Amino acid sequence: MVTELTYDQVNRDIIRTLEKPKPYYFLAVGFTAILFAIGVWAESQNVKHGLGMSGYMHPVYWAFYITDFVFWVGIGHAGTLISAILYLFRARWRMSIYRAAEAMTVFAVMTAGLFPLLHVGRPWYAYWLFPYPNQRQLWVNFRSPLIWDVFAVSTYATVSTVFLIVGLLPDIAAARDKATGWRKVLYGITSLGWRGSSEQWRHYTKAYMFFAALATPLVLSVHSVVSWDFAMSVVPGWHSTIFPPYFVAGAILSGVAMVITILIPLRKIFGIEHIITMWHFDAMSKLLILTSTIVGYAYAVEFWNAWYSGNPYEAAHFSYRAFGDYAFLFWFGMVFCNSLVPQLLYFKKIRNNLMLLFIATIFVNIGMWLERYIIIVTTLSHEYIPASWGIYKPSYIDWLVTLGSFGWFFTLFLIFTKLFPIVSINEVKEILRPPLKEAHK
Repeated sequence: MVTELTYDQVNRDIIRTLEKPKPYYFLAVGFTAILFAIGVWAESQNVKHGLGMSGYMHPVYWAFYITDFVFWVGIGHAGTLISAILYLFRARWRMSIYRAAEAMTVFAVMTAGLFPLLHVGRPWYAYWLFPYPNQRQLWVNFRSPLIWDVFAVSTYATVSTVFLIVGLLPDIAAARDKATGWRKVLYGITSLGWRGSSEQWRHYTKAYMFFAALATPLVLSVHSVVSWDFAMSVVPGWHSTIFPPYFVAGAILSGVAMVITILIPLRKIFGIEHIITMWHFDAMSKLLILTSTIVGYAYAVEFWNAWYSGNPYEAAHFSYRAFGDYAFLFWFGMVFCNSLVPQLLYFKKIRNNLMLLFIATIFVNIGMWLERYIIIVTTLSHEYIPASWGIYKPSYIDWLVTLGSFGWFFTLFLIFTKLFPIVSINEVKEILRPPLKEAHK
């Protein structure tokens, strides 16, 4: 158990993860970097030849890139939930895992921010999206969903990054005191003069509490803003007030699943099984069950609303979603992966089997990506007028750019794990038994 460790052992074991990487680490970084390079090449074809290379066709002009955008923004929500909300509720099981979740949040938002730029087709004009005074008297359209996304992503990225940096300060100072060479210089700069005085700790705890309170509304607001990209339209399947809570629950589901997916191999590679224990995975599995139940309920409510509204277009759309051209993706992704697979975690034997838990989270990650794809593509391909209906067929460029986004995300995350402590030394010590003073003889 974590509570049986000593302060010195926590310091030693977590700082040991920053030592010289093993060969398999370089293999992993090399593989993810190659994936990212492939994605860069694929995007260069879009820039050179146009977005027609991405399979865009009438009537589907929001496809893979917007799906990826919503997916990666959702992945980042688990970090804010675990690090901020559970901190305010004083959940002890978050101590060993929140740092990885916070880092995942920052890199997921960085990945999500790429896709609105790719989607517009001419990323060199991306600065037109920002409302700043200019001599061309060019002002952005505040009714455009792209502007909402700019504010949502930039705000979320700023707060999440600052929150991560503030939480890192005591741990960077601990690593600084043990480091040599270039690492000592790096940690000396990034620790911002931390010495661990009582005055610094007083300001630190207040600042951390402030940022936790500030980040908490972002869990609800950011993905609600993303959901309004769709819900503000009058398109059947999108025009729904259920979208904000539905999207937030889905974001937390996908984010928690990704945290588990990352931490299961990470704890083994770094030899910190005694710090990230089955207790943590059991708690995250229960959170996965809760959010999966909410998401499954939202799926059912969507179909109920379509029937109860009496709107023939709405009813036709949801009939098409369940029995039309994309029916397999609906039943496999939204029903099987997102609604049924997490319910298996009610059984403790499955929750405590890391291989089965890892497989379950992979299914959830796939299902949550497919959910966003189904919401976007089925709606656009089957709107009001039958003459404008069409089937979207993604091109190899779509797949390669999406694959490149995973390469970008995991490359950044792997580099982070070797530069900074992936587990919070400071907060793990908070749940340990305090050392007893030896009685004077």
